[in-house]
Amino acid sequence: MKRLIVILSVLLLAAGSANAQSILRNIGERAKKAVEEKVGEKVEQAVGNAIDKATSKKDKKGEAAKEESAAPEAAAPVEAAEPAPAAAPQAKSVETGYAKSDFVPGDEIFFDDPVEGERLGEFPSHWDFLRGEECEVMTIDGQQAIKLSGWFSDIAPLMKEKDYLPEDFTVEFDVWSNPTGGSSNNDHIDLVLLSEEYGDYCVFVALNPAFNELAGTDGATTLDYSFYTPGGDSRSGSTPGDNVQRQIVADKWLHVAASFNKRAFKYYVNGVRMVNLPNVARPTRMLLRSVSNCDEKDRFYIKNVRLAKGAVPLYDRLTSEGKIVTYAITFDTGKATLKPESMVEINRITKIMQDNPTIKFEVQGHCDNTGSDAVNDPLSQKRAEAIVAALVGNGIAKDRLTAVGKGSHAPIADNNTDEGRAKNRRVEFVKQ
Repeated sequence: MKRLIVILSVLLLAAGSANAQSILRNIGERAKKAVEEKVGEKVEQAVGNAIDKATSKKDKKGEAAKEESAAPEAAAPVEAAEPAPAAAPQAKSVETGYAKSDFVPGDEIFFDDPVEGERLGEFPSHWDFLRGEECEVMTIDGQQAIKLSGWFSDIAPLMKEKDYLPEDFTVEFDVWSNPTGGSSNNDHIDLVLLSEEYGDYCVFVALNPAFNELAGTDGATTLDYSFYTPGGDSRSGSTPGDNVQRQIVADKWLHVAASFNKRAFKYYVNGVRMVNLPNVARPTRMLLRSVSNCDEKDRFYIKNVRLAKGAVPLYDRLTSEGKIVTYAITFDTGKATLKPESMVEINRITKIMQDNPTIKFEVQGHCDNTGSDAVNDPLSQKRAEAIVAALVGNGIAKDRLTAVGKGSHAPIADNNTDEGRAKNRRVEFVKQ
């Protein structure tokens, strides 16, 4: 059922906003009726064929190779819904997926939206509304997030240029969805990378946590995607297996990351690579899309969206500048608690120090000018100390590391702009 709706979504992308929404809604209703009530012979046959094809494909592929990883700890319920509580996995399991991740975040941020300081109930100020039904700022787990729902509800970063994605870039965001129930099993949140040359998309991936949670009982979980090659060929596929079932779950914050390098596209959930495509048409802009119903159980929540230009190897930065400036080590808002995805960068720093045993670092924590020095100064110090503790936990001698909190006193960009503040929120490893 879900596979059919995703496929129909692809076919209708070029149909135009109003027509696509109307057609897809009608087909979705007919498909549900065919499956549940077995009426409407043609629709029922189409649904049956799609399900048979998916089942046959699953049987042929068999069980995918297992990889030790786990989703991050469960978030509290959204105020607009009442999801069932979920048990939080152990911290060690959370870090395992990121410890094995090959995702390298870009080192030059050109869009960063943690969704902070926004007015509740209003449209998010850093985004453009392209089409759809519902988008506003809400509170979840005590933090602000963008609520997005509706059939083909599209939002895009509010940028000065129409085409703003460089040849090499990374995309990151956090997403939360309601648990199974209602019609949410058929909904998905899509990362869409597109360009004028290739029409409505170059590549898109449809993330459906609620369906995977339900389908996990019979092993039918998949992650679906479609893309164009540079030559204009249209292709699609899906990622099955245990990683999809374990990582892509509802009622938890998921960290999604993607990288594009000239032609190669990779897509990760919680540090685990799910999609690896070697020959994709180059996109020049992006959007996030909800394909869902507008009821209480069919909504997605998004925060911490970041776009960055492709990464320079850490050691190259160290040798040329005498320091490493990174934006890939992040913390919970207002706290010195490292986010699980920060382990990717911390492990890369660990490798450099292991390969170069004479190197010593001053670990500097930097903030923007939001808030007072009385808060930022001690917070940046505690964050620097948390990074040192993580490196020591990786086996690095403590006498090779010094933690220094710089607060907002050493900006490298204009603190009066969103772009500047994003660049100032950073960690520096200064060679001693």
